[in-house]
Amino acid sequence: MPSGSAHAGSPRRVRYPQVGSGSVSDPLTVIARFPGVSEAVDEARDAVDRLYRHRVLRRASPAVSAESSLRGARASAALEGVDVSLDALRRDEVRDPAVQGALRASAELGRMGPTWRKAPRQVLARLHTVAAAGLASEAALGRPRTFDTVPDPLGLGEAPGAGETARRMEALLGLLQRPSDAPAIVLAAVVHAELAVLRPFGTADGVVARAAERLTLVEYGLDPKSLVAVEVGWLELPYGEGLRAYLSGTPEGVSQWVQHCASAVTLGARETTAICEAMRRG
Repeated sequence: MPSGSAHAGSPRRVRYPQVGSGSVSDPLTVIARFPGVSEAVDEARDAVDRLYRHRVLRRASPAVSAESSLRGARASAALEGVDVSLDALRRDEVRDPAVQGALRASAELGRMGPTWRKAPRQVLARLHTVAAAGLASEAALGRPRTFDTVPDPLGLGEAPGAGETARRMEALLGLLQRPSDAPAIVLAAVVHAELAVLRPFGTADGVVARAAERLTLVEYGLDPKSLVAVEVGWLELPYGEGLRAYLSGTPEGVSQWVQHCASAVTLGARETTAICEAMRRG
């Protein structure tokens, strides 16, 4: 169960919820019982179920997934501060390394699925390698950071030091490999938040976090065909505010973040439904 842990010193330091530590055998099920979480998760599941019943998917599921992936990559780059048009991406006109990294990470997900449960560390290293190419040195690609000071584009406050981050990452990897009765959205929310706030690589961590969220939704059963453009949903939500709520370490704050994640799924399913409708009309 998350609990707050205050850092001493600078007032910019924030409290990091200790997910996966302590005596709770399955902190995910604790989070799933926080007020408002169950209702938001049910709404997201209903939205995904409606999407999966769309007639277009009987003949064009791979094409829908590919378009959802493209839109998701564009949205993830926009959340990194580089907003480009879908038309420019389709014409292959964009050379910005953040955009190219988001596209490569999105494309990599289809090859990573079977490995995510068994070797999540390997998957995260690969995602960072493709997402941060052109943004970090070759030697840093896929390697956890050994330095303490990292960029803070969302104004979350100082990230934990390298040592604490390594310990927190071990706990997160354990959650991915541990059986749980919690919904996939809850696990995906924790994966996304931990990667986003810990910033374990020091570059392109947001792209990696959102790719890992989507991969979790796919591999843990909510969206097995990777249709939901969850990254697009995040563009309509107060992203930084949600992460800061998570950082409070309180049940209310963590619940707010998970509800945001469920809302991103609902909005992402709406986006993909619009893709299906456009294909139906030809």
